[in-house]
Amino acid sequence: MRLALSGVEQLPGFDASTGWLNSEPLTDEELRGKVVLVDFWTYTCINWLRTLGFVRAWGERYEDQGLVVVGVHTPEFPFERDLDNVREAAKDLTVEYPIALDPDYGVWDAFSNRYWPAVYIADAEGRIRHHQFGEGGYEECERIIQQLLREAGRDDVADDLVSVAEEGFEAQADWPNLETSETYLGSAQARNFADGPPDRLELNEWTLAGDWTVEPHASILNEAGGRIAFRFHARDVHLVLRAREPDASVPFRVLLDGAPPGPAHGVDVDEDGRGTLVRPRLYQLIRQPGSIGDRTFEISFEAPGVEAYAFTFG
Repeated sequence: MRLALSGVEQLPGFDASTGWLNSEPLTDEELRGKVVLVDFWTYTCINWLRTLGFVRAWGERYEDQGLVVVGVHTPEFPFERDLDNVREAAKDLTVEYPIALDPDYGVWDAFSNRYWPAVYIADAEGRIRHHQFGEGGYEECERIIQQLLREAGRDDVADDLVSVAEEGFEAQADWPNLETSETYLGSAQARNFADGPPDRLELNEWTLAGDWTVEPHASILNEAGGRIAFRFHARDVHLVLRAREPDASVPFRVLLDGAPPGPAHGVDVDEDGRGTLVRPRLYQLIRQPGSIGDRTFEISFEAPGVEAYAFTFG
């Protein structure tokens, strides 16, 4: 995609950020003459996580040729505003390039951005020459990087493309089998809620069992033993979770069609479906091998105070 950015044609800079990780603040002067890739992200976003391997690889490969990658962390959920949470997530996810912190959406607004993830690529004169909203477009983005580096005077830029390992959260979605979309569990954006038992759910419906309070951003568990069930069609099931009490650890159990998931378990549970909510983040609960069909997912919690924000699928 070429320049069509609601009037934002020049790199706005990062003066509106509230702080930086992995770097001192990057000024317009320091970026002058560099090709700059700006990556808007928030650490619980599965769509961004599936792009991370490419952004990381571009930063590593082209840094010596004059590419600067800047991650702008603009939070979606309230707990993603917490600096310690962002710092811990960046460490866990190996995000080592400079990160501009944007809890007040100042940089987001300067770019007139509306998406996670969103990539903007500026040439050595600071002109935004390309953008990519959402997943995909990896080859086109890398070709643009190569082109702009050559325009900036580099004659040692490779012609081939990076290769990334598709593991864990960074594995690309199984798009042909993805029939269930992101679903929020707070009252502000909730949809497809069904008031009934799990075995009565229709495809893409979900329900709560136990003592829950549904707040605008999340469903909050008031007593131990509460469950969430979801009838879905996808390879992967992810859930954004937080424990309301600081430093709490909440054991949980995942079932698939009423049984332990076995080889269909995600990275955050074992074959028996057991896992622990420790830090506020995205948890991968199911990754199915083999053929994909309509399945019923359930998760139960052994302690109260769990905040469940959103399901995502892959």
